[in-house]
Amino acid sequence: MDPAARVVRALWPGGCALAWRLGGRPQPLLPTQSRAGFAGAAGGPSPVAAARKGSPRLLGAAALALGGALGLYHTARWHLRAQDLHAERSAAQLSLSSRLQLTLYQYKTCPFCSKVRAFLDFHALPYQVVEVNPVRRAEIKFSSYRKVPILVAQEGESSVSPREPPASFLLSWVVLEQPLEEIITYYPAMKAVNEQGKEVTEFGNKYWLMLNEKEAQQVYGGKEARTEEMKWRQWADDWLVHLISPNVYRTPTEALASFDYIVREGKFGAVEGAVAKYMGAAAMYLISKRLKSRHRLQDNVREDLYEAADKWVAAVGKDRPFMGGQKPNLADLAVYGVLRVMEGLDAFDDLMQHTHIQPWYLRVERAITEASPAH
Repeated sequence: MDPAARVVRALWPGGCALAWRLGGRPQPLLPTQSRAGFAGAAGGPSPVAAARKGSPRLLGAAALALGGALGLYHTARWHLRAQDLHAERSAAQLSLSSRLQLTLYQYKTCPFCSKVRAFLDFHALPYQVVEVNPVRRAEIKFSSYRKVPILVAQEGESSVSPREPPASFLLSWVVLEQPLEEIITYYPAMKAVNEQGKEVTEFGNKYWLMLNEKEAQQVYGGKEARTEEMKWRQWADDWLVHLISPNVYRTPTEALASFDYIVREGKFGAVEGAVAKYMGAAAMYLISKRLKSRHRLQDNVREDLYEAADKWVAAVGKDRPFMGGQKPNLADLAVYGVLRVMEGLDAFDDLMQHTHIQPWYLRVERAITEASPAH
């Protein structure tokens, strides 16, 4: 859960989580030629004969014309293929959305909630958003789990709420098309003790999609891609997300600007908002220093943020637009979702200016926008 939400709650006593295939491969449609096209005028040499006698330009022109025709054909075929793929994907998404109803209970500025939204938007899964008041949390009284994000998935009469791995859970469901109750058993909750000696709940198979070899090949194309995605999804949770608070609350001015954004985008009453903005900003400024020490960050925490961004860009590489290849995978969406919560703040502007991450970030943003149901 967002550390800022815990601070806000503490201010009030007792107050406050496909591959698609085209059938067939049509043969290239070559231009038909009439006999007259190869015959010379009556009594004169044919073009072929003329070419043999020293007119190679005619053969060059003919070859150029043929190449142009083939190029035009393949271009048209590519556009038709793209349209067919888009139509098939839209039909699949329409079928899926008619079977599954999703409700996301969130704080808009929570990075874990942002990750879930990035996944749902990219996969064009319609969902309802319920913004939770971080003080009263009346919106999630139905749940024994008192943190956000909470994603409620309903299929017919069945309703489940996968707590920690909603992206793994949902993508497994999309591919396998098994009942929700069966899919959720693949991600069991387990009690564990963290580094601070506090009991926490972990989830088995958190970053694993429940796919057999054929399905995994369809989704990933190879074992290396699957391993890489899991590694960087975990990196986003174990490292990247812990750089957000120390950077957005780095100075008193930045902390105040961050809480102004939180109050503006969140669900607060007038008095709650005023208290949260000033007292919350002061509290989180102090807490950010403790987080800096806990995670062993540099004196200038921006340097850790910059290094993380450039490390991610280097992992994606120059030969592919996304870690997922031609489209974002779960790691792309996780990293994007974490970073997105800083938009509009100084930390985000500095990140875009002092690292090489902006082109990748904008590509993911565009891919999500183009895939979302509104488009």
